[in-house]
Amino acid sequence: MNELNVDKSVEKSTRAFRLEQFQDYLIFERGLSKRTLSAYQHDLENCIEFLARQGITDPGHVTPPVLRTWIFSLHEAGLAPSSIRRAQSAVRTFFRFLLAEGWLSVDPTERLESPKIGDRLPEFLTKEETQRLLDAPSPEKPLYWRDRSILELLYASGVRVSELVGLLISGLDLDNSFITVFGKGGKERIVPIGAPALATLRRYLSELRPKLDRAEGKGQVYLNARGRPLTRKSVWKLIKDSGRQAAISKNVSPHTLRHTFATHLLEGGADLAAVQELLGHVDISSTQIYTHVDREYLRKIHGKYHPRA
Repeated sequence: MNELNVDKSVEKSTRAFRLEQFQDYLIFERGLSKRTLSAYQHDLENCIEFLARQGITDPGHVTPPVLRTWIFSLHEAGLAPSSIRRAQSAVRTFFRFLLAEGWLSVDPTERLESPKIGDRLPEFLTKEETQRLLDAPSPEKPLYWRDRSILELLYASGVRVSELVGLLISGLDLDNSFITVFGKGGKERIVPIGAPALATLRRYLSELRPKLDRAEGKGQVYLNARGRPLTRKSVWKLIKDSGRQAAISKNVSPHTLRHTFATHLLEGGADLAAVQELLGHVDISSTQIYTHVDREYLRKIHGKYHPRA
């Protein structure tokens, strides 16, 4: 395959592999830093270019042996083990994203050896930080009840930001304190919400949403100032701004609130399987990362209170 054909194959692959959608997911749902985002992009482009040289321009044609060959090529190129682990992690995250969104039927990274990336834990907020974040929106602002409701609902339910912006009026069961969301792959999930989230949602629906609704919302619960459905980017910006106003030094994103939701449940004694159900994880292995967070919490409690710690 000559260089010109490879370039065309790479361009075709970039579209087929849905890199733009994946980038949106990393920015607006995972809240990754620019540095991490750049690293992911570099690693994925390297992998896609390698696949194009093998004549593979469709993610559905990628196989574990081909990915092992790519990893071996990184070794051959002299990359540091840490760089190879990072690249493998980026590609694994990418293919899991495609699978979860229903754009792929089989995950080719499933049989690859899991990269050992240390004991890095999901970042989450303390209860005091969470309260500061929830209190960040100013009651003087016109969109206060919407913004407060969004923050309360994300923390109360652990839903993904994509699920929040897709939440429909028809998916609300306020009398029974439940909402129905559609997760990855369009899977329906019923999630309970607590009293504070319910109260702020009722205030938003009764006092503010009727003023915003101009029949352009298509039934979505959360609307922008022009009456259109709120976007993931808008929610991401709201949370970033609220984090700064609350003087929280951590990198706060919609995913941070999801991590916080799960961690606080486990700290309170919730069962892992119940947390899995609430988060909408198909595989409990996705939820098990929070057991590491919980163990860290228990270790701190043990060290603080046990007489022979």
